[in-house]
Amino acid sequence: MKRRTFLAGCALSSISLGAGLPLTNAKSKRPNILLIMADDMGYSDIGCYGGEIETPNLDRLADNGLRFTQFYNAARCCPTRASLLTGLYPHQADVGHMVYRDEGKGYHGKLNEQCVTLGEAMKNSGYQTLMAGKWHVGHSEDVWPSNRGFDKFYGIHLHVDSYFKVLKGCDVYENGRKVIKATDNPPNRLHPDQEWYTTNVFTDHALKFLDEAKQDKPFFMYAAYNSPHWPLEAPDKTIEKYRGKYMQGWEKLRRQKIERMKRLGIIKEDWQLSESDAPKWENLSEDDRKNLDFRRAIYAAQIDNMDQNIGRLIKKLEEKGELDNTLVLFLSDNGCSAEPERQMFGYRFKENRIENFRQWRKDSGRSSSQGMAWANVSNTPFRKYKKWTHEGGIATPLIAHWPEKIINGGRLNHTPGHVVDIMATAIDVGRGFYPKKFGGNKIKPMEGVSLKPVFEGREIKRDNPLFWEHEGNWAIREGKWKLVCDGPKGPAELYDLEKDRTELNNLIDKYPDKAKELAEKWHKWAKRANVLPWPYKPQWQADI
Repeated sequence: MKRRTFLAGCALSSISLGAGLPLTNAKSKRPNILLIMADDMGYSDIGCYGGEIETPNLDRLADNGLRFTQFYNAARCCPTRASLLTGLYPHQADVGHMVYRDEGKGYHGKLNEQCVTLGEAMKNSGYQTLMAGKWHVGHSEDVWPSNRGFDKFYGIHLHVDSYFKVLKGCDVYENGRKVIKATDNPPNRLHPDQEWYTTNVFTDHALKFLDEAKQDKPFFMYAAYNSPHWPLEAPDKTIEKYRGKYMQGWEKLRRQKIERMKRLGIIKEDWQLSESDAPKWENLSEDDRKNLDFRRAIYAAQIDNMDQNIGRLIKKLEEKGELDNTLVLFLSDNGCSAEPERQMFGYRFKENRIENFRQWRKDSGRSSSQGMAWANVSNTPFRKYKKWTHEGGIATPLIAHWPEKIINGGRLNHTPGHVVDIMATAIDVGRGFYPKKFGGNKIKPMEGVSLKPVFEGREIKRDNPLFWEHEGNWAIREGKWKLVCDGPKGPAELYDLEKDRTELNNLIDKYPDKAKELAEKWHKWAKRANVLPWPYKPQWQADI
């Protein structure tokens, strides 16, 4: 497969900075960039955002870095990853939905030729480009990571949906070569004495890539974990660490969480906790409570294990003397999942119980999930979940750590941001190139803005609103105002996010002109960004 190549001499965007600067000059050494993505993790799961799960390595990055409290993803895995990788809204990159079928313009199900990936942009800016983990923005060969700018890749092109084995159709690849077919017992090539567990294995290969990296060139690494996406699968020892911790129930945990978040400054004192979507804990049977505690313990163990692996990456950077000159970014691809949708306790709750855990521990796929009730805890204090464009579906923690630029660590930043900003940020901090043409194709302009000024204590200017759409759920945010719609048939809702980020006080009847103004802007964007016409014909489309 012929790789796409940069057209030397093509016009560059105005953000191209520092062209021609020598990489070996210590005074002008460009930073490495480590981008870490979690999968289906809630806004407030980790410790430094008020969570109860032990995440000392992420907490350390936050304590010495910067936390964004109003950063956003694109509501679901494939669209978010497409947006993150390209600096465009997902429909502009042709991943407006998922990657399993072609639904037409904006929804072709794989990255198109009118975008460049972070791998392509950073490689052609003089970076080594490395990736380990879950790709999920197209699985045909022309859009494999090895053909879209990454020098080295180890991972899975499609979904993962397993931790202990490799599922059918989700083969493992290394640098464009299939290395593991579907199997219940994948070999752990780098550590044959250890059990295969995806989070550990992806980290093992990321560390290998770092060891092999050239010393005279900066690197861009994308570590894309599948944790804590269902199924619930984690090392036994880590699960035991959390068993019994959740017997107090979800109502108490949500109240404890929001109080911690207020003390940390993550949310405002006067923001109210959204109503729980779960039944009363005390009304459940003792056996169900124990099984729900067990499921949440496995979910927590998945995040705990991911944090341990992030600690391994940080330790490697320290050993190489590169941590101070590395921008580390950590975020989640969407809010916590309520899958199976509207089912309170998760996949196969009646069948897969504590007493037969040894039988389903490695079943993978849809063998288990934590369900809607616990996902409501993960997304505290917000409403809704993955796939929705209310705050519970699109809010993500974003931690930035870069000792050479981010001083007075532990700060919070309340500036709204979006995954479209990651490309602009990487280009800016890396003094790189964003092409107007690439591989003979005209490239769409970036939609985001660089976050680098925020790292340096300055403000960023955003000229346009932020936009979302997924499966008919849509939203626009401009300043403090957010207009959001719950599904293609749902009525639009208007919120003042400065006063009410938990979206409890719908102001659409009080400010109809503002709602109309935002709806018109969203509709104009939706036409420009290939959102419309929808392949699934939502009912409200004709009413805007």
